Parts: sequence; structure tokens; C-alpha cells
Amino acid sequence: MASIDRDVLSDNFKPSNYEISLHDLELHDTFSYNGTVKIEVQVKCPAKEVVVNAHELKIHDVHISVEGFESQKASGISHDDKSQRTTFTFPREVPASEAARLHIDYSGVMNNTMAGFYRSKYKSAVEPSKSVPTEGDNYLMFSTQFESCDARRAFPCFDEPNLKATFDFSIEIPEDLVALSNMPEKAVIKSSKGLKVVSFERTPVMSTYLLAWAFGDLEYVEDFTRREYNGKPIPVRIYTTKGLKEQARFGLENAYQVVDYFSEIFGIDYPLPKMDMLAVHEFSHGAMENWGLICYRTTAILFDEQHSAAKYKNRVAYVVAHELAHQWFGNLVTMDWWSELWLNEGFATWVGWLAIDHLYPEFEVWSQFVTEAVQTAQQLDSLRASHPIEVPVKDALEIDQIFDAISYLKGSSVIRMLSNHLGVEVFLRGVSDYLKAHAYRNATTEDLWTALSKASGKDVDTFMDPWIRKIGFPVLTVAEEPGQIGLRQSRFLLTGDVKAEEDDTLWWIPLGLKTTGKAAGRTTEALTSKESTIRDIDESFYKLNADQTGFYRTSYPPARLAKLGVQSNKLSTEDRIGLVADAAALAISGDGTTAGLLTFMSELVQEKNHAVWSQMIASLGNIRSVFAENEAVANGLEQFTLKLVSQATENLGWEAKADEDYLTGQLRALLISAAGGAGHSATIKEAKDRFQRYISGEQEAIHPNLRLPVFRINVAEGGKEAYKAVKDEYSSTTSIDGKEICLQALGCVQTTELVNDFLDFQFSDAVKVQDVHSGSIALAANPKARDALWQYVQEHWDIVYKKLSGNFVVLDRYVKNSLQKFASHKKEKEISEFFQDKNTKGFDRGLVQVSDTVRGNANYKERDEKLMLEWLEAHGYTKP
Repeated sequence: MASIDRDVLSDNFKPSNYEISLHDLELHDTFSYNGTVKIEVQVKCPAKEVVVNAHELKIHDVHISVEGFESQKASGISHDDKSQRTTFTFPREVPASEAARLHIDYSGVMNNTMAGFYRSKYKSAVEPSKSVPTEGDNYLMFSTQFESCDARRAFPCFDEPNLKATFDFSIEIPEDLVALSNMPEKAVIKSSKGLKVVSFERTPVMSTYLLAWAFGDLEYVEDFTRREYNGKPIPVRIYTTKGLKEQARFGLENAYQVVDYFSEIFGIDYPLPKMDMLAVHEFSHGAMENWGLICYRTTAILFDEQHSAAKYKNRVAYVVAHELAHQWFGNLVTMDWWSELWLNEGFATWVGWLAIDHLYPEFEVWSQFVTEAVQTAQQLDSLRASHPIEVPVKDALEIDQIFDAISYLKGSSVIRMLSNHLGVEVFLRGVSDYLKAHAYRNATTEDLWTALSKASGKDVDTFMDPWIRKIGFPVLTVAEEPGQIGLRQSRFLLTGDVKAEEDDTLWWIPLGLKTTGKAAGRTTEALTSKESTIRDIDESFYKLNADQTGFYRTSYPPARLAKLGVQSNKLSTEDRIGLVADAAALAISGDGTTAGLLTFMSELVQEKNHAVWSQMIASLGNIRSVFAENEAVANGLEQFTLKLVSQATENLGWEAKADEDYLTGQLRALLISAAGGAGHSATIKEAKDRFQRYISGEQEAIHPNLRLPVFRINVAEGGKEAYKAVKDEYSSTTSIDGKEICLQALGCVQTTELVNDFLDFQFSDAVKVQDVHSGSIALAANPKARDALWQYVQEHWDIVYKKLSGNFVVLDRYVKNSLQKFASHKKEKEISEFFQDKNTKGFDRGLVQVSDTVRGNANYKERDEKLMLEWLEAHGYTKP
């Protein structure tokens, strides 16, 4: 093997070009196809064996030829399922050559597991073309998903990110269908009756996981970049199955603008002659950045101005920007190995938000980033079972579990911290230098730090190394003395039991001090030791980690946290979000108290900002979940929530004003959902009334933004009748977001009978594999349903595993999201024992994270339960 820390293919063979031809596609029954791949390879040393990656393929015939030598046929073909490698043995040594040609004839299957070359089912919005394949009562489209290691499911190849090559692709399909690939169409040749062969231009040098193709009954909307590239604008298209293209208009409007924006800020023109995007009806992720042919799940690219909830507009804008960022960061320059996945995902996440802030400043995306990205990353990174941003990966087949909140969200959060420290302009100048230096090649984290150090004049590697290569993040504990504050950094764990050997990392921590007086000049200082003191502090007001740009939590003395609660006018939106989130996390770990958090939130009752409310309601929701089994505490927390949200909910009302902005609409939906869930009688009554009108055919009775809160309230309050009505809505809705909304609402059921019925429904053919987790996330968050969900998983594990294990990304996501809400040591033990004798490949890391989370919740419950009840009683939130 080429590297002792990586289980990789031999470096004796290096591909330079693939010529792939697919034909004889069986578009029903077996869904098989035949393929031929011709690979130009450099052979360094003479060898009798060639090893390639292949998975779920049948190899029929293999030849290798070298100019000046007789072509030879493989005398042996052996396959190792575990490593997904196939060895071709030849009668004679293949001589060293700069241009040997490996010819492989093989066959494969267009599977239904959303990996490799696969098929997706859908209901056609219009009369489809004559030759569109069907499966049952559904129509089919076909596409690929190769990241990280699934190109080998579609064709034999050297399937590693640093074995880049060019690709020529052709496919034989019915004449009335449309084929797409990374590059523009090169030629269309009529073949046998009713078929055509579509070939495409040669790609640039790129990794195998970025190759893509698709075909189906497709149509498109088109626009062009406003900048010119090689003397002309670039066509940007979004393809959909027929009848849906008008819902791609909003995504298209974003796409061409973002291509131009990134070309400008990176200082490198988008390098391909076209940019196509495709809405795929079944998709395991949100989207995939294939170079020149980005694929999306439908809810991440389609938006109906009349019928979609506005939050999906935000999602479409962001996902489009994220995937387009990859066209440079990941595609043009690719990480050298999967251990540096964060170079792709962390950067694309940060710069995707940067692009949306540029296009839609009214979205206030950086406050959304703090609420969603930072908090999600810190939640996972506060577990012992977390991992460093740059995580050692020996076997590429393990990588799917690393596509998580650490690689994406912690990665983007530390990039935000670094760019804030260097200045965004300087940071982007360094990024541009990095991209130019490594274009069409692979690069490492050190390469990025070198470029940023040169651009900024600072030693970036030294202060960023612990953030990238060490697990976890710090809590900054503040101790107050007259005129000064003492600061101490230590690793933060949600379980609150950090051992000395786990606390040996020294992080560079930008202090971001907000204050007045003499200390105000120290706002840009960083803590580079375990402890330090800031003198001449203004005791009337100070706050650390301004705008939450630093990736750490801050633990204030209780009196200071309470004081900051009444000084919210001096705090930015991000500051207020951070104070709520930090106080909530510190209560769980035992570094703070829930009483302190509730006292602080009580002062924010006049809050107007959606993101701050979102954080408060999320934090309260988690607390209510943990203490749900204690009736007195649960009732007291419900009353606290009701008092907190009532006035704001009533002030905002149900009807949107004509000139209402996006965030106000989002706040209304959030508050109605929270008020209904806390027993606000007027909200529940109105939700029931509108729901009855809606299911009676008066669609305008519920604004698209309010479908989820109204459906949730009715499922929770309306028993079987409301449950059945929302289930029927799932089956009949034609809205792109409708099915996802229904699944999330159905999880609010209140009886074991309905939980089991809903789970039977989830695991039936009525719910696509890509969506199964949506319903179970809602069930897990519902204290009335959580135990029944776990019981169902245990009793029906064979069914669960069979439906989801075709794609480990899907299985891992389901297990983690279904089980991590418990707050009981007994349940943690049950979960561990249940999976002890099961095959946990693909979700073993997720199970450890579940155990850590449940233990932390259980410790929190045991420690704070009595104190919580005392506080609630003292403040009048419990019944006498």
C-alpha cells in the first residue's frame, strides 16, 4: 500500500482518463445495464496484477494493452467484498508505461438505495413521455451519487480523491428522454429502434466522486451569468421532471448570481462551459456538488411562491450557494484524503452563508448561523464521542459517519472565527491564492494555512492547529474581582466530568471583549494560556465573545448573567443567542443552573428577533424534554413557556401584513407552534378552526408558513381524527414541502396506538427512504411517543435495518435521531445492550454519541430536578 496511515490502492497505477460507455439498459424488472470502461493508466513498475475498486458489479472481460506490446487478457479476476477491490491478474507482467490502456466490460444494476447509479420513484405532475419507465404505480428517473466511495458501484475505477483523471461519458437511452452529465452534450447518435446514444465533452481533471450522469423525462428553466467567461455568459439551468420546472425559478435566480459572486471573490472564473442543476426525487443528502451537474433533493432546490413555506426559500438559497462554492473549493481544488473532508465542507458551509448574506441581507443569516450551525456543532463536540475536525481516516469506507456536524458546522464555525480575526477581505485573498496554487490538484490543511499566513502576515497554523486536530472546544470561566476579571479555559463536556488527561489542549481563544472604559481597547486580544486576568474592567457592563464569533462557551457568575439579561439593549442579536445557548448548555453540564437560565430568559420576554426566540424555544424544548417524566416540573415548565411566549404570540397575531418581511413571518410560525404546545387556549382554538376549514377544502385558511404549527397542534390535540386527516394530507399533497411537513406534524401523536400506526406507515412503501427520519425525529422529541418509538425499533429491528441499511448515511441518521432524547441511565443501558450483538457497521460511532448524550441528559435530570422544582414553585409556576 502507498501509505501506512491509509488503506489505499497501490500507487503503481495512476489513471489519466476514463472512457465510459453504458448501454443495454434494462428499464424494468432487473434494472441491469452493461458497461465498458477504458482507462488510460500510467504504470510505474512492471506488474502482473492491477487492483481497482468495484462494488456490486459483474466483471465480464478485462484486457490491458501497452503500445509496442501485445494486448493481453486477464487470466484471473478475484474480488474482495470487504475492501470493495477487484484484482486483475495477467499472464505476463504489464511493462512500465506512461499510457497503458485497461479495457473492462462489466454489468451493474441501477439500484434503489440512493448510492452509485440508482433509480428514483415519483408521481408525474403532467402526462409523461411515452417511454418513461415505471415501477408499480410510480414513474422513474435515474441519476448518480458517488461521494464518497460509490463511483465504484457504477463502474470499475481507481476510486480515491487524489487519483484524478479526465472522463469521457456516453449512455444509450430512449429517444424521448433527456440525458445529462458534467459537461455539455457532444453528440447524439440514433442507435437501435427507439434508442439514442448521447455522448458528452471531456471533463477537466477531477476526482471520481465528482463524476455524474442522469436521465429521465426532464425539462428545464434557463438563465445566464451576467459576467462573461471566455467572452460569453455561461448558461445556468435547473432540470426537473416534467411539470415542475416553474418551481425552479427561485433557485435559478440565486444560481447565476452566486456563480458570478464566487468568480469575483475567489478571483478565479468558474471553469466549466455550463452549470446544470437537477432536482432528484430520492436523495440521501441535501445535495451533491458534482462538477457542472449538481444534484438536489427536491425540497432543497424547488420552491413554489404560492404554496411553499417561506423557510424553504431560505433553504434553497443556502443549499444552492453551498454546492456552488464546492465548484471551486472541493472540485477545482480537492482535499488530498478523506481525513481532510472539512476543507471541502467547512469552507463551503461558511462561504455559502457569506453568499446569502450578500444576496439577502434581510435574512440576517449570521444570527441564523449562530442559532443553527454553531449550536449544532457545539452539541456534538461537547460529547466524548466527538472527533477532531481533521479526523484520521484509514479506510475510506468509514468516511460516511464523518459527514457530520463537526466537518460541516464546526469546520465552518472555526473558519468564521478565523476570518473575523484576519478580516474577511484578507481571508478571501488567502483563499484565492490557495485555489490558484492548487488548481486541478489536491491540497492539505497545511496548504490552506500557508496561503492564509502569507496573505495576513500571521502564523495561522500555530493558533489554528488545536482547533483542527484536537477534539472538543473550551468553556471560558469568568471569576469577578473588584475592577478585574479572571479567565480560565478548560474543555467543555456536556456530561460535566472532564478528566485531567482530557483537558490538556491549549486553545487560542479570541476574547471579543465588549465593554467601556480602559479595557475597551483590548477587544481584539486572545487568550493563549490556561488562565489570565483582564484589569480595569467596567463592572457596569462587559461581555465576552462579541457576536459569538468565537467557538467556545462562556460561564459567567450567576449575578453577571442576570445583569446581562436586563442589558439586552447593549447586546447584538448574536450576543443574546449566545448567552441563552451557553446558559442552557452549562446547566446540562453542571457548570450553571437551569434556574439561572430561566431567570435570564424571563428578561427577554419583550424580544422581537426571530433567531433569539428560536434559540430560547429550542433550549426550553430540550429542558422540557429532559424533565418530562416529572409531572410537577413538566407542568411548571409548561406554565413558564406559556407566560414567556403568550404576549409576543398575541401581539403578532395570525394574519400577515402586506409588507411583512421574511423574518416576521418566520417568527409568527415559531411562536404559534410554541404557544400551542404550551397550552395557549386561544391559539389552540384558532388552529383547530383553521384546520377544519382547510380539510374541508378552504386551502387559504392556513397560510403556507403556518401549515406545520397548525398541523402539529391539531395532531397533538385532535386524536385519531386529526391524525388521519394529516395522514391523508400526506398522500394527497402536491406541494414540494408538503410531505416533509406532514411527517414532522404526525410525530406529535399522543398515544402508543397512533405511534405504532405512524411507524408502520413510515416503514411502508408510502414513505420514501430519504424521508423516514423526519417522522421519527418528531416522535423522539415527543415525550408521549419516545418510549413507544424505542419499543418499536427493538421489536421491528429487522424491518428497520432492511429498509435503511442499503445506505449507511440514512441508517446512521435514523438511529442517532431516534434515540438521543432519552434522559435515563436505564434507557442508555437498554440501548447499549440491544445493539451489543447487532451488526452496527455504518452507525457504530453514532451509537456511542447516543450513549454520551443520554448519559449527559440523565446526569442533568438527577442533579437539577429538585432545584428546578423549587425555583418553579418559588416563582408561581406550579399549582399549589
